[in-house]
Amino acid sequence: MKRTKQLLGTVSAGALIVMTSAPALAEGTSAGTSIVNEVDVFYDVGGVTQTVVEASDTFTVDRRINVDVEFTGTSSTQVNPGEENVVLAFDVTNLSNDTIDLGLEALLNGGTGADADIDDENFEYYIDVNDDGQLDSGDTLITTDILDDVAEDATIAVLVVTDIGLGATNGETFDVVLTANALEDDGSEIEATTGANTTGIDTVLADGAGTTDSANQGDFSDIGTYVVAGAVVSVSKTSRIISDPVNGTTNPKAIPGATVEYCITVANASGAATATNVNVVDDLPGDVTFVSGSIRLNGDAACTGGTVGADTLYDVNGGTNGGGEIDATLNNLAATETLSLYFNVTID
Repeated sequence: MKRTKQLLGTVSAGALIVMTSAPALAEGTSAGTSIVNEVDVFYDVGGVTQTVVEASDTFTVDRRINVDVEFTGTSSTQVNPGEENVVLAFDVTNLSNDTIDLGLEALLNGGTGADADIDDENFEYYIDVNDDGQLDSGDTLITTDILDDVAEDATIAVLVVTDIGLGATNGETFDVVLTANALEDDGSEIEATTGANTTGIDTVLADGAGTTDSANQGDFSDIGTYVVAGAVVSVSKTSRIISDPVNGTTNPKAIPGATVEYCITVANASGAATATNVNVVDDLPGDVTFVSGSIRLNGDAACTGGTVGADTLYDVNGGTNGGGEIDATLNNLAATETLSLYFNVTID
């Protein structure tokens, strides 16, 4: 433009100027593009049209590096204690005007859970091929932790995957930040060009500030949260004397020959996840004998109701205490629910 202004100073006021340039694309003109600007000056002298005066200017489009990471999962991704391959879903976008590599790094960044309850040293990254936010057999493991040759304006669905420890408890949270860092082909970080504009392809870092990164550093980050949905199961075992050979059912005492009811209650706390495959294993002492036909399953908290359990749930040779073993499965145990297993024995 400076050259054009200088030319205009040497021609008459009736001179016509025509300029052309390459159109700008909506996603930004690609780095390395040569933009040519041509000018033609037409003029007359004494009514005679003179030879057109021409000039042109060419400059190279520099590289504008801009990266975006966006958590796309639910606000709190529920996981269970001991669950493997739990997933946080992100979109990673190259907003640059050049194809670049993007290095991925996930870090535990807070929450209420203990470090020992999440495998934060072994985060894995997958390309979510079908973009469903779930880890499927068709998804691709990113073995180098680098997205290679991400095109301009391309968005890649990325899954951050790890394991939750068995010691994690209901309501604990784990905040995980995923950062995408702009890299050169050789794996080095892309750096801004210092000093004045050159005739080559310079680099400007134009990224914003993410969750844990600063603006204009060539990276961007966002956060996702795992929330542990665990069952909070408690168990209680009580006994009551039903009858004895002397007093019958009137104020019975725990004497040999007396019938005793064992009551086992299993409870799940408020707000907890449903407990499934609730298996109760009762190792009976050697001083009692199981009463056939007495097993009741899925009773209430007072050990009433429920359904009759088969005698096959009792193994006379099971256990380690000499009295055999009862091995029974209760229904799924929802939050705030209590179920019971109860049965009778006689005192030897």
